[in-house]
Amino acid sequence: MAMRRQKVEFYERQLMRQWWVWVLFVGMDLLFIFGSVQQLILGVPFGDNPMSDIGLLVTTILFLLFSIFMLFTLRLQTYINDEGVFVRYFPFQFRYTLYDWNTITASYVRKYKPISEYGGWGIRIGMKATKAYTVSGNMGLQLILKNGKKFLIGTNKPVDLEEVLLKLEKKERMKDG
Repeated sequence: MAMRRQKVEFYERQLMRQWWVWVLFVGMDLLFIFGSVQQLILGVPFGDNPMSDIGLLVTTILFLLFSIFMLFTLRLQTYINDEGVFVRYFPFQFRYTLYDWNTITASYVRKYKPISEYGGWGIRIGMKATKAYTVSGNMGLQLILKNGKKFLIGTNKPVDLEEVLLKLEKKERMKDG
């Protein structure tokens, strides 16, 4: 692919590592493990309307596998070169999406409000149909496209990102309003 032949000026790989996400996944896993032990080993039905033993065992295993998969594979990858900005939110996107510099009217690093602007982190649609790919934090690369669409890519390296935009002469041509 053409993007690999050009020099990468910026690369960032972000993993979902917030403590509350871990608590949520581990909490659900522990609930099903507790239920499985209670029903399968102790012989006490789990809940008012218990699942079959096989159903409970399969559900517990699926929850554990899903948790492991999400916690260890969910990642936001961004890289920038002379061609443009490439972004991928794996496992929801297998291929990178390219935002070609020719389609971008403005690009700048900005502070954003994850909850009030986008309803949290992840792949989000915010106010005025702005799209965001975020994992954590409150800093991101704002892209404004020639077609009027806005796209925010979260970053934990705002200073490095700012330097690359300056180096490539792609920094801030207009403010996001």
